[in-house]
Amino acid sequence: MVQLLDVMEKALNGKPMSETDYQLRRFAPKVMEKVREHKIKFDPSNPIQNDNSMADEVFEAGLELLLDVGAYCTTSGRVITYTEAEIKDQLRNAPSKLHFGEGRDRKALVNRKVEDKTPPWCLLGTGGGPCSSDRSFLTLVEGYAEIPETDGITTPAITRVGGMRVRPASPLEVLAAQRNAVLAREACNRVGRQGIPIMNSLATAESDIAFAAATHPKFGMRPSDGYMICCMDPMKVDFARLNKVAVALSLGGPIGMCFGPLLGGYSGGPEGTAVSNVAHHMMGILTYQASWLLPFTIHLRYVASSPRDMLWVISTMGQAISRNTHLLSINLNYTTAGPCTPMVLYETSAAVTAAVVSGLSIESLGVATNKHEDRTTPVEPRISAEVGHAVAGMKRSDANELVRKLLAKYESKLAAPPLGKSLYECWDADARRPSKEYTTVIRRYKAVMADLGVELRPEQ
Repeated sequence: MVQLLDVMEKALNGKPMSETDYQLRRFAPKVMEKVREHKIKFDPSNPIQNDNSMADEVFEAGLELLLDVGAYCTTSGRVITYTEAEIKDQLRNAPSKLHFGEGRDRKALVNRKVEDKTPPWCLLGTGGGPCSSDRSFLTLVEGYAEIPETDGITTPAITRVGGMRVRPASPLEVLAAQRNAVLAREACNRVGRQGIPIMNSLATAESDIAFAAATHPKFGMRPSDGYMICCMDPMKVDFARLNKVAVALSLGGPIGMCFGPLLGGYSGGPEGTAVSNVAHHMMGILTYQASWLLPFTIHLRYVASSPRDMLWVISTMGQAISRNTHLLSINLNYTTAGPCTPMVLYETSAAVTAAVVSGLSIESLGVATNKHEDRTTPVEPRISAEVGHAVAGMKRSDANELVRKLLAKYESKLAAPPLGKSLYECWDADARRPSKEYTTVIRRYKAVMADLGVELRPEQ
């Protein structure tokens, strides 16, 4: 198997190349070549694709893409290449089950297949969205921990320490990352979920020094949590990220590589983006030594997962991976709309359905493109989890009809979505429940979902 020392040897001795040449002259043209060779075609009338042979072609194209272009180390300016034997050996030896958490909250993340009845792993929270204060952080994470379907938590990112804006690779980032870990554990303790895994507790730690500082056990991180490390698009790494890998490996926790190829970026359209996602899965278990993967493909125009072509990418990529590997893959989705709007619930329902019926688990979610401070609540991930459990086992053809009906409710608004309300405008922090206004929105949404054949928990 390829180990971290092997990755470093390849990063130091691979073919020299500029980053621009790798991205524009090596990666992008080869993606388009693979799409043509494998005759991969996006069908806008079917956002949930139902063609097994197409999924298998996307997988083969992704494997060939990694073989042809490798990964790229921006620090050394060299291409990291892998042989077919190395890739397939790593795929064979990747785990098909991992345990996270402690005590009664200890659960197994398992490989899922297309139309699998097994409920998805629900990694719930903000996906690293920004929050303005310790109070907001605690309010959100307490809410996530109280959701019955929560298997793991993805925390917000702290943006200020002592009233000062966090600056990258500074003492402020180190202190913020340490606070991130402490507050996340405290929030879970407050609501009786002491053992729940906090799988991106270091959302605030962008730099390697902050990551290393905040993973000290005194701040609350455990080997049973997940250590998430993000890949640069497309298929790039640097020594700072490999430093994080070395630290995480020393702590004994399973690494999750997150990656977000842009639809409309270096991978081109939906066909190339699906292929790129598959290649990133394989690159992750090699270069980042990942045991689980977290794709969060984003639409270049809408910065969301809910557009029609994005849903096709999620379903096609998911089916390619779940049909041809036993990798543990968790799809993160983003919405354009904000809290307290029907649109945010319809958007996440569509993206979750696309992922779950295609064999993926879910991380939910980045609300309102995940860039506004405190523009998220515990409601959106809860609804995502309820939908994920409800559609597990659904046939792709039925899911396709469901998603088409959901698209009809929000697709025309993607260019100018409603931002809704901020956290404390629609969430009662003392009662730990949505406002009356938001509760009314949720009840109406659930009535619509019931009419569409998806029964969710009655709203209290």
